[in-house]
Amino acid sequence: MSANNPKLIELRGITKIYGKDVAEVAALRGISIDIEKGEFVALMGPSGSGKSTCMNIIGCMDQPTSGQYSFQGRDITALPRDQRTLIRRNFLGFIFQSFNLLNRTTALENVGLPLVYRGVDSKRRNEAAYKALGVVGMQGRELHKSNELSGGQQQRVAIARALVTQPALILADEPTGNLDSKRSEEIMGLLTGFNKDFGITVIMVTHEPEMAFYANRIVQFHDGLIVQDTSQ
Repeated sequence: MSANNPKLIELRGITKIYGKDVAEVAALRGISIDIEKGEFVALMGPSGSGKSTCMNIIGCMDQPTSGQYSFQGRDITALPRDQRTLIRRNFLGFIFQSFNLLNRTTALENVGLPLVYRGVDSKRRNEAAYKALGVVGMQGRELHKSNELSGGQQQRVAIARALVTQPALILADEPTGNLDSKRSEEIMGLLTGFNKDFGITVIMVTHEPEMAFYANRIVQFHDGLIVQDTSQ
């Protein structure tokens, strides 16, 4: 690998231990994986297999017990908490199963929230939020509050919020888990489009094989290890 062209993500010998002594649990037991820019990767496996822990480490929301995590060639494991926060804020977008929207806040305000943390002024923030909502097909509902939207519409708002910062990487944790099959297909169509049309790297945790089908690579976890890694 050229030093001038690092992989987007490199995990080397990553372990994650929770608890101590008899309560010790090894969530990850020395995994190594590379993810290239522009890939769409599905992380699969039973509950407790380590896939969500892996995503949390990649998302700078947790630190490994040992091993090295590099993002765009930079050693993330060596960074203090405030620097990891800046990585999250400037390079990553998050989509959650439960949407994580503010209920009494408009779609526009929810989408603009990541830009508040960046210190973007209200005019530019609203312009970017309107644009992101348009991309996910939410024109005309910008001023609707979250509790006035359907589940599928709320997830579209959540996707717009992930997109508004123009991230290098979107991390999606069971993004269709609370949706019916039709809405799930719509959401997966959006994620696939962003990946193919804009080159945004997507890493998605899912239990559903039919959702993993949309990815171009499936990584299977079991008991804290990667047991299969296949392209499709």
